[in-house]
Amino acid sequence: MDGRILGKRQNIFLLLVLLGRISGGKTLSLNGLPATGNVTENSSAYVLVHTFSVTLSPSPSEVASGYPLIINSNPLTKAFRIDPGATHTYQVVTTGDPVLDYETMPNSFDLQIYVSDTAGASDLQILTVQITDVNEPPVFRGNLANQTVMIYILEGNRTPPGVIYQIDASDPEQSQLTYSCTPVSQPFMVSQTGTISSTKEFDFERDPHLYLLNITVTDRLGLSTTRAVIVNIINTNDETPYFTTKERVYRIPEENSPGTVVANITAKDPDDDEGIISRLVYSISPPNMHFAINPFTGVIYVAMRIDRDAAPLRLHPNILLVIRVEDSPSGGQTNETEITVIIEDLNDNPPECSLYNFRLEVSETATTGTLFLDLRDHCQDIDVEPPNNEFNFTGLSGLGSNKFTLNPSGSGKIVLIGGLDFENPDNLAVEEYTLTAVVQDIAQPYYTNNIYIYIKIIPVNEFFPGFNNPSYVFNVSEITRAGSSIGKVSATDKDLPFTGITYSIVAGGGTLSYTNIFWIDPNEGNLEIIATLDYETTQKYILTVQASDAEKLATVSVTINVLEVNDEKPVCSANTYSLAIPVDLAVGTNIESFRIECVDRDSSPRSFRYFINSGNVNNHFTFSPSAGSNISQLILASRFDYDSGLDRIWDYRLRVYITDDNLLSSSNRATALIETGTVTLSIKVIPNPTTTITTTPAITLLIRTENIYSESAWYVPFLISVGSMLLLGLLGYLSFLLAKYIRTYCPPKPKANKRALKTTPEKKKVKKEEVWVSTEMTRINTVFDGEATDPVTGKMYEYNSKSGARRWKDTKEPVQPGIKDPVAQEMTKINTVFNGEARDPVTGKMYEYNSKSGARRWKDTKEPVQPGIKDPVAQVISSAPANSSEGKDRMGTPSKQEAGPNGRELAAKNNMATKPSEGKAETSSQDSLKLQKLKDGAGGRGSSSPGRSPVPSPKIYPLLQPKPALKNAV
Repeated sequence: MDGRILGKRQNIFLLLVLLGRISGGKTLSLNGLPATGNVTENSSAYVLVHTFSVTLSPSPSEVASGYPLIINSNPLTKAFRIDPGATHTYQVVTTGDPVLDYETMPNSFDLQIYVSDTAGASDLQILTVQITDVNEPPVFRGNLANQTVMIYILEGNRTPPGVIYQIDASDPEQSQLTYSCTPVSQPFMVSQTGTISSTKEFDFERDPHLYLLNITVTDRLGLSTTRAVIVNIINTNDETPYFTTKERVYRIPEENSPGTVVANITAKDPDDDEGIISRLVYSISPPNMHFAINPFTGVIYVAMRIDRDAAPLRLHPNILLVIRVEDSPSGGQTNETEITVIIEDLNDNPPECSLYNFRLEVSETATTGTLFLDLRDHCQDIDVEPPNNEFNFTGLSGLGSNKFTLNPSGSGKIVLIGGLDFENPDNLAVEEYTLTAVVQDIAQPYYTNNIYIYIKIIPVNEFFPGFNNPSYVFNVSEITRAGSSIGKVSATDKDLPFTGITYSIVAGGGTLSYTNIFWIDPNEGNLEIIATLDYETTQKYILTVQASDAEKLATVSVTINVLEVNDEKPVCSANTYSLAIPVDLAVGTNIESFRIECVDRDSSPRSFRYFINSGNVNNHFTFSPSAGSNISQLILASRFDYDSGLDRIWDYRLRVYITDDNLLSSSNRATALIETGTVTLSIKVIPNPTTTITTTPAITLLIRTENIYSESAWYVPFLISVGSMLLLGLLGYLSFLLAKYIRTYCPPKPKANKRALKTTPEKKKVKKEEVWVSTEMTRINTVFDGEATDPVTGKMYEYNSKSGARRWKDTKEPVQPGIKDPVAQEMTKINTVFNGEARDPVTGKMYEYNSKSGARRWKDTKEPVQPGIKDPVAQVISSAPANSSEGKDRMGTPSKQEAGPNGRELAAKNNMATKPSEGKAETSSQDSLKLQKLKDGAGGRGSSSPGRSPVPSPKIYPLLQPKPALKNAV
């Protein structure tokens, strides 16, 4: 609506413009306009509505190109246009787009036609077009409007008689409509309300499957429209299928391959159309593992291997199958039938044996005709029916086929027919025979299997072993080393094959000290000694040696004679002896009646020979007799001569050898075995009382001890090393603790400065003062738990009730020297060592002080000196004359020697000093003046304020003052 109003406004505006141009231009007119034209509805394109012409002005001009034209319409439409006709004649015709419709479109249109010529003249006129109503035929709506409708209904009682479709139609003139259906003979009817109804139930198998209905709708003036409706009858599953195959029993052999066809079951469904592929579905119910069925064709085929010889088919070879046919996969009419499949047996298995390799052991003494093996007990054929399960044995061959046979033939019984004795030369000593037998079916296809029989001949021990000699005798020297061979015994055995003989000593060969002195090689028969022989103990051994072939035994006597050899040393009763003789003993005297008595187990007493091997200086001693006896005396052979210096030894140590070779000639001594005994004699010569002894004889006993490292005692040096390291570590740690204690509690005493107090001060290099870490730690860790007002400044400060530390409440800075410095006090309490004493000039009380830091405390109460008492140390520093720096230590504090009367005098003079004297002190000592200024700036305290104590020492300044002030103070 808004668009139409806007279009009208535009048209009015354009009209005014055109009128203005026309009124001011040359003469140009549209003849035949304005006018009214009529056209019927539903007119096609190019239908003439109105004809008009254009009259030009007298001047030579033409209608401008593109004119005349419809510049606007009310209402807007594209249903009309202007086509040129004869010269200057034009026609208004329909365009056909849109098609004019009296019932749905406006019935009248005002067309504004505008024309212009080449001279600039124009004209505008209106053509009114009236739409004339025409009676139109009824129209179908919905599906019937432009297509044929297909209707599907089910056969039978699923679709009872009644309405099957509702027709939707209308008349453009809104007139009443009537409905009709042809052919009339069809079992359908149409009501005046447009409903199509069936008049009966349909049967797909007997009635037509399709009905064609022509539906006509007519208005009151007789105009009509016809559409086709096709009714399709849908077949429903209302009939039971039936089987057409008559055969019910089928036979097939076993072992058919999967896929082999067994039977073809067919069925028919009355619901099926002619020429249409059956929709029947076949199945086996319940399913069978051996067979399957094609669900669409009914072909039964083998699904898997069928073995007639396995359970359960071995006992029940008939398989009953229930075939089920269904005319709808999702459930419908079904029918069932039974068929029987008989499985027939085939000879498809060879005879099988539990063993195909038999190993038998047969004694060599077995007799002919002995049955060793029945192969039929170990073989079978699993086929079910004869002759498929029958077999026999043939073809016994191989090494030993002349010794064994199948008796009776084909029975599988193996019997011995020849001798097996190993000792028989005709048997070639064969220890094992290898036979081959064949087990074979008696029905085609004659399956076979080979059986291998290994027969081992077991030898029998038929003979006793026998020694080659009836007895054995061996001679052995008594000094023969252990492990030496002394002889060999040998035995043989007639049994074949030879299994070997084992030798052993079963009796003899023992002594009281050794159970067995002899050992025999069990395989070779070699005799060896395993201990030392001794002729003097045993001269003969008789052994019983046994030969065994594991079952039978034989023994022989072996005699072993021990041959004597000189292998015993002479043994003397006095092996070590000490003697003493006077210096003047007569030559030929038996010394202290001493004699040697010796024995030798394997030598005669006459075989002994005595001689002194060493120690017989100047040959003063000899033995008598020197040979041929087992007893000999010690004789002094020559006198001692100490006076002339010939003899110097007073203690003699003689080493005496006793040999058993006296009876041997000189030539035999070089080759014979000689044993030697040893005797050691210690002889002390006793001088006369008048004899001057140049040397004091003495007996010195030297004992040499040698430590030898043993690898088994490795832990001893290890433990000693570890213990030593632990001890050294402990001593080092104790030394560290001791040094730390001494440094903490026993600082070194400061050196006293003994120079006069009024000497000219020396200029010293300024050194940076150290800041104690403990003070900083006090500042960091202090917790302020109280508040108070400073009596001097009136400012509030915070304090720690335990340590006395204080700081200003507003600035959080530590309290300056005008108020007691908690940091310095805390440092004094923790770290100060007081190494000097002095008397306070004001109170007369004794106090202790630290010569390095200047800290002070009362001697009797151990409390720190309060600020109200004048500090004599500070007075000395601030008011001393120029030469007063002497008498102080390096830190500017008085030494212990100065804290006497001189100190008190100096303090008294300082109290009575006037300002001129102060000025004198200022000019005479720049250091004192700078220190005084530092005091005044820090706490307002100088030498003129006797009631306040100055800062005790420059050592504290780095914690209380800025660094530039510290430089000035120093």
